[in-house]
Amino acid sequence: MQSQRNLLLIGFLLVTFMLWQSWTVDEAKKNAPQAPIATAESSVPTSSTSAADVPNQSDNSNVKRALLTLRSDVLELTVDSLGGDIVEAKLLKQMETQDSDKAFVLLEKNPQHIYIAQSGLIGRDGIDNQATRPLYTADGTDFTIQEGKDELVVPMSFTDSKGNVFTKRFVLKRGNYAINVDYQVKNATAQPLEVQFYGQLKQSIKAPETSSTPGMMSSAFHGAAYSTADQRYEKVKFDNMTDSKLDIATQGGWAGMLQHYFVSAWIGKPDAKNTIYSNTVGVNPDVKESGDAIIGVKLPVTAVAANSDAVVGTSLWIGPKLQEQMAATANHLDLTVDYGYLWFIAQPLFKLLKFLHSLVGNWGVAIILITLIVRGGMYPLSKAQYTSMAKMRLLQPKLTALRERFGEDRQKMSQAMMELYKEEKVNPLGGCFPLLVQMPIFIALYWTLMESVELRHAPFALWVKDPFYVLPLLMGATMWYIQRMSPTTVTDPMQQKVMQFMPIIFTFMFLWFPSGLTLYWVVSNIVTITQQTIIFRQLEKKGLLR
Repeated sequence: MQSQRNLLLIGFLLVTFMLWQSWTVDEAKKNAPQAPIATAESSVPTSSTSAADVPNQSDNSNVKRALLTLRSDVLELTVDSLGGDIVEAKLLKQMETQDSDKAFVLLEKNPQHIYIAQSGLIGRDGIDNQATRPLYTADGTDFTIQEGKDELVVPMSFTDSKGNVFTKRFVLKRGNYAINVDYQVKNATAQPLEVQFYGQLKQSIKAPETSSTPGMMSSAFHGAAYSTADQRYEKVKFDNMTDSKLDIATQGGWAGMLQHYFVSAWIGKPDAKNTIYSNTVGVNPDVKESGDAIIGVKLPVTAVAANSDAVVGTSLWIGPKLQEQMAATANHLDLTVDYGYLWFIAQPLFKLLKFLHSLVGNWGVAIILITLIVRGGMYPLSKAQYTSMAKMRLLQPKLTALRERFGEDRQKMSQAMMELYKEEKVNPLGGCFPLLVQMPIFIALYWTLMESVELRHAPFALWVKDPFYVLPLLMGATMWYIQRMSPTTVTDPMQQKVMQFMPIIFTFMFLWFPSGLTLYWVVSNIVTITQQTIIFRQLEKKGLLR
């Protein structure tokens, strides 16, 4: 029918645009000159209360720099004893590829790409500044959460020239991607100390050569984001950070960096006035995508009374976009699962998908069930659409006669058509309205399946990977069958040939789609075939379809 042709054309244009976008991104990466990695070790921000942060440091030349490994059941972190920065983060429950036993690396530091989580103390008595960082000591270099324990606490200590002791602690919790990072400050002097905690993420503006999001999904957003009391969720492209630097005072909030399926974010204290900031370092205006982007959070200045102790710090999320855990970690952090403008439809769909998965224990079966529920719920709209199109098809001979009668007189032609529609009780837009109602739901479900990390590498039934492209072939076959069974008003031979090749074109396009999306489309096509069969038989009995 006409609606089927419209759907195919809309889908073809959409997928063609996505292919073109993916190709232009890949070509830009290939042709872009190599961007030098910034050599600045720390990129420490300035304090909110001091233009010059002069640290009190002792001579640590006798302390050997080391890399510490911190391991929970879901995270493996590498921490540099110089500054206590996290220079590598492996997600132990997320594999690099579907058939690999190698953990996915989110944070890394190598000559090709930098993506690290930094933190420190600045301010009048801070120990971090642009020139130097503290060199911490720890009781060992390898720490793993013990069986039967719910958390791992790893302290690192530094003593400045005045005898003040700064103990930086990392707390990893079992099954949790939120890490607590804090400082225990022991003031050994007779004067109060003023320090300010900062946590920031630093990443090369140039994207890494390899990506966990291949093919069609390579255009997923890769950049920074933040949340404030006034703006729940705002994305920032790395390219725009040089010209527009953030400096926002806010209650609570967070600052992070995003990519498809994964996010890292420093969380501001919910009950304090924090500062969200951004910066870039090492940018060469003559070299595209050069330098590093930085986004972070500064907590309020903390005063440590003379001869007393204080604790200052916050939490850092490093992991997949798990909505429930992120929502429990910080307000609006779950919005990094970006469903676009249709989030209000996609979020309930995702909750329904998770509920179905809890019943059947298989994401593939859950996708089938949610497709059946959604398409079943829209059956009245589909019936109205097909009925309206069938009535319009029956009017085609009369409309042809009107065109021959009035020729080029469009005004009289329009008046005659409206009288005919009124006489036959046919709404010419009756087939469009149901389609307009259905499309947002289809698009929202598409983004739900694309953005949900729970579906990443999830097995279905008889195969983990799909080396024989079973699902794309089924999709093409069902699309072809829908065309065969659908009556059409297309008479132009060229348009008919294009329509005949559409299933073949779509089959090739779906070879690079995530299997969950392809499964959804296959089931949706099967439902369409079933619904059309039922509706067409009803229309034939009523004489509305011949």
